[in-house]
Amino acid sequence: MKAEPAHQIRLLDLQETDSRLDQLAYRARNLPEIAELQRLDTRIGELHDQLAATATELSDLDREQSKAEADVDQVRVRAERDTKRLDAGHVSSPKELEGLQSEIASLQRRQSELEEIVLEIMERREAAEARDTGLRKELEAAQAEREDAEERRSSAMVEIDADRSSAARRRERILAEIPEDLLGLYVKLRDQHSGVGAAALRYGRCEGCKLALSTAEIGQIRQASADEVLRCEECRRILVRTDESGF
Repeated sequence: MKAEPAHQIRLLDLQETDSRLDQLAYRARNLPEIAELQRLDTRIGELHDQLAATATELSDLDREQSKAEADVDQVRVRAERDTKRLDAGHVSSPKELEGLQSEIASLQRRQSELEEIVLEIMERREAAEARDTGLRKELEAAQAEREDAEERRSSAMVEIDADRSSAARRRERILAEIPEDLLGLYVKLRDQHSGVGAAALRYGRCEGCKLALSTAEIGQIRQASADEVLRCEECRRILVRTDESGF
């Protein structure tokens, strides 16, 4: 294949621009803020789940406390009623009197037990409320941190997109200057060789595979015409001669 030296040099400009676009795409995919946002989204989701569980626990404790307090009230009312009967002297039978006194004592013990249950529930609820408060504060902090990370990611993407637009415009200008057959070969090789289809020959070394050419290869290049499109014998990329080729 033949191509004017100027076209081959422009091919290096195209390769540089394409490599820049690849770098920008890689940077956009791998911004540290992306991983940070994923981590924060996971944490925020966990906090929402924990808050939902805590809300359920608080609701259950409210029902449990209401029931326990109702039981206390029921026992207290019964004990007060029996005490009034006893104090009023309405019971004259010794056996009935003994039974009533025993029942009052039993009700008082039961009331004390139920009041202990209420206190234990209140302590559990206080602990659950403390967890809920702590989780809400942590959620607020995580959401603020996420907003900051999102702002930083957006700023970085604005910069990347601006660089992409500039590089894309430059690429279009270069494409217009390269013959179709040379461009087609470049695109094919670029697909085959990790995005690098053309490489400069600098000081006897291929910048594509970073290997030095043999003496025989250098001799062949020296004998080749200026418009001949060269290929690296090692990596098969297009090899472009420059002022820094070394001969």
